[in-house]
Order: sequence, then C-alpha cells, then structure tokens
Amino acid sequence: MSIDGGDGTSTDGVDWDARAASFDEEPDHGLRDPQVRAAWAGRLRTWLPERAGDVLDLGCGTGSLSLLAAEQGHRVTGVDRSPAMVTLAREKLAGRDAVFLVGDAAAPPVGERRYDAVLVRHVLWTLPEPGRALRHWRGLLRPGGRLVLVEGVWGTVSPVGIPADLLTALLAPIAGQMRVERLSPDGALWGRDVDDERYAVVAVPD
Repeated sequence: MSIDGGDGTSTDGVDWDARAASFDEEPDHGLRDPQVRAAWAGRLRTWLPERAGDVLDLGCGTGSLSLLAAEQGHRVTGVDRSPAMVTLAREKLAGRDAVFLVGDAAAPPVGERRYDAVLVRHVLWTLPEPGRALRHWRGLLRPGGRLVLVEGVWGTVSPVGIPADLLTALLAPIAGQMRVERLSPDGALWGRDVDDERYAVVAVPD
C-alpha cells in the first residue's frame, strides 16, 4: 500500500521502495499463513463479482490481493507508486492474467480502460483529497461495477485512518448501494486479534 509521494515515497515520507523487501512479513500483507490467506480469499470472493471480470487493484503493494483475485479467475491490473513493489508483484503473478503499472493510486495511469471492480486496501486514508479520489475511481467502473474499499483506524494512542462513518458519508453522493463489513472481529484476517476499527465497504454506484 505505497501511496502518492513520488519516487516510491508516501505522503507521510515512508520510503516504500526500501520497505518492499520486508513488506510481506506482515501476516495480512504477504498472506503466507494458510489461515490468513484463506480468510482473505473468502472475503474477496464475496466482495468481487461472481463472474470473472476486470479488477483494478490500487496501491497493490506486492500483489497479494491481486494474486487472490487472479486465482479466482479475474483479470487484474495493479497500480502502485513504488517501482520496487511493482517488481515484486510482477514476480508474484508471473504467468497470470495480470498487468502491473507504476503510478498514483489516486489517478491511475489506465487511460480509457474500465473495470468491473476497483479494489483499494489501506490507501484512501493516506490521500489528501479522498472524496475526489472516490469520484475518480467511480469513473473507472463499468455500468454495474463496484468499489471495494478496505480501511480502518489503526492504533489507540495516536490513531490514524478513516472511520467507517466518514467513508460512507463520502460515498453517499455517488453510491446507490453500499454495505459495510466489520473486519476487526475476524482475527484470521490479521494473523492475530485486534481491537481497533477495521472494515470493508462494497459500493455499487448508480
């Protein structure tokens, strides 16, 4: 989930190129544990369209969710600001129906292409203008397409993130149908029990 700073850095100064090699060591990043992987695969199956389609994975990191989507039959385009992350994603999905591009998640370099789903995990909260990004992502959808947004508020001392009520308010003007799934209680997704706010929103615009 490397975002927006240019040259592999994020808006908060994190050098995601430098962190790429160790990024997958986090259970919910690399999905190396079979239980964690199965938990994310199960959720993704309910969030993405049932029929094989085109999925745009923004802030794709090393491509772990892209790989799950590809394994479920979808054609994947991944975008990440970090060239090192993109290189690892290409290696991870070698031989799959997947393309990875270096670019800004808020304005991905996909031209006139349109998608059946735009998948974004732990990215929106980092963007300076999340409402504008959501409107742009809506424009990348085919009719009947959906936004799949996985977000949260992490930490208790100095929490960072975007609360679910704020995200749903930002989506309200553009989303005809919307559902929120609380993810915090499902420790299998994170490789441990968590007590902060983690959730997913699946929105189908009008």
